[in-house]
Amino acid sequence: MIAAPDDGLAGLPERVRALPPSCGAARLVGIDGHAGSGKSTLADRLSAALGGAPVVRLDDFASHASFFGWTEPLTRQVLRPLAAGRTARYLAYDWERGAFTGARTLDPAPVVLLEGVGAGRRALRPWLALLIWLDVPAPIAWKRGRHRDGPGLGGFWDRWEAAESAHFVKDPSRPFADILMVSRGGHHHVC
Repeated sequence: MIAAPDDGLAGLPERVRALPPSCGAARLVGIDGHAGSGKSTLADRLSAALGGAPVVRLDDFASHASFFGWTEPLTRQVLRPLAAGRTARYLAYDWERGAFTGARTLDPAPVVLLEGVGAGRRALRPWLALLIWLDVPAPIAWKRGRHRDGPGLGGFWDRWEAAESAHFVKDPSRPFADILMVSRGGHHHVC
């Protein structure tokens, strides 16, 4: 275990800045782990530590109809434009309305964070400069997610857990992670 400063990032911002570009001029950093493991929180903290690095959330590409069918739209709408030094444009999925409605733009940046379940999938790894896995066991992460979302989404979580389990059996991310992070006291720490 590396001793971590109070922010728990243990020099991660500096390490990210030192990486070679992987997607055009950008260092694309994948943040993966089970639903409820704290990926969004880590992405927000790392973004702030990097001076506002943009965050692409895979929840914007997934949908009720296709939890993991977002590789092609993400590649076409975000990765290829960034690789070419162009602004990425895409519609984000609105989970309450059940439709792709929110227009988003993403200008090229030195670091772009890609956050969500499956961010380290096989098709994305060639685009990544670094893959971080939040090492929270699935049952604990899912319990956190269910608590966060409330009992009204219990049926959704039942479907999600089955889909996520199947996804990681076919296309695991953890074995390919450059960094494993554990959660302690509400903060993530590099291990």
